[in-house]
Amino acid sequence: MPLKFELCPGRMVGGNNPCFIIAEIGQNHQGDIEIAKKMIKMAKDCGADCAKFQKSELEYKFNQRALERPYTTKNSWGKTYGEHKRHLEFSYEQYRELQKYAEEVGIFFTASGMDEMAVEFLHELNVPFFKVEYVTRCSKNDAINFSLVAHTYICCNRRPMVVSSGMQSMETMRRVYKTVKEHNQNFAILQCTSAYPLEPEDVNLKVIMEYQKEFPDIPIGYSGHESGISISVAAVALGAKIVERHVTLDKTWKGSDHAASLEPSELTELVRSIRLVERALGNGVKQMLPCEKPCHDKLGKSVVAKVKIPKGTVLTLDMLAVKVAEPMGVVAEDIFQLVGKTVLEDVEEDESVAPEVVDNYGKKAKC
Repeated sequence: MPLKFELCPGRMVGGNNPCFIIAEIGQNHQGDIEIAKKMIKMAKDCGADCAKFQKSELEYKFNQRALERPYTTKNSWGKTYGEHKRHLEFSYEQYRELQKYAEEVGIFFTASGMDEMAVEFLHELNVPFFKVEYVTRCSKNDAINFSLVAHTYICCNRRPMVVSSGMQSMETMRRVYKTVKEHNQNFAILQCTSAYPLEPEDVNLKVIMEYQKEFPDIPIGYSGHESGISISVAAVALGAKIVERHVTLDKTWKGSDHAASLEPSELTELVRSIRLVERALGNGVKQMLPCEKPCHDKLGKSVVAKVKIPKGTVLTLDMLAVKVAEPMGVVAEDIFQLVGKTVLEDVEEDESVAPEVVDNYGKKAKC
């Protein structure tokens, strides 16, 4: 069974624990803290476990020329990329306000640290877990740049982590797993394809099962950017223990993530469907359940006499048939146990063969 650990205070993930559902608000709040609060409340009302944002320290994430790059698309909040990103960034004080509001509402609150200084702030904020959005590959010697990952778990007291795998190969994720595992046992990996919105043929849900084989001692989850909820529900059926989906109050709002996000009614249905699937997964033990007894009593098949069988007759297979019978007699699957046994009473043609009229029923015939 995959490792389970406490992702948030009192909330375990992995094993037989319920799927942990993250409502990724990201920057869909339009830079407005009141909208952000409405989205936190929406996430709670829809049944999500956690409301998550994205935090950046822009001068640490981008160089100056990147921030000064003209940015005039329909989704822009400024003339340059820097102005656009600054409009969508909340201050430290605003983050503290949002965290307090989430606590009042009763939902876990965290954010992805998009650079090392943002991670430091989130550590100071004491978020329950970190989300690492991506790791990067360096071209020289095909090395992996784990600076953000390393900073997250080494500098921040091994706080639980959720690592996305968008844009990566299995070999890269093996190295991510090995690197993190050396320092932090409490982490999960999410299957993710970094496209917005994501087409079904690019989802690759089977990677979830491959991750389960490669990393059997950690929970595996799914971060989706597709339209609708069906694929995310299917991920849970395949064993995803964490599901993250972007959410919005209105898909028509300005912003590149809104089109790939779930509106409140969809998030509500996603949570409902995931909980339904979890109930339906069961324990894997195949047996007749109590709920099946009425159907079995009505339609379960019994052994009946194909011909009249006088008292003292030694039974042969050609004397017996299987039918839905009233009353029920020897169960159909035991028909071969009756061969070679003696009936203690007359059994009329087409009558049920009752267990008590067969000598030594339930004991195997001697060879």
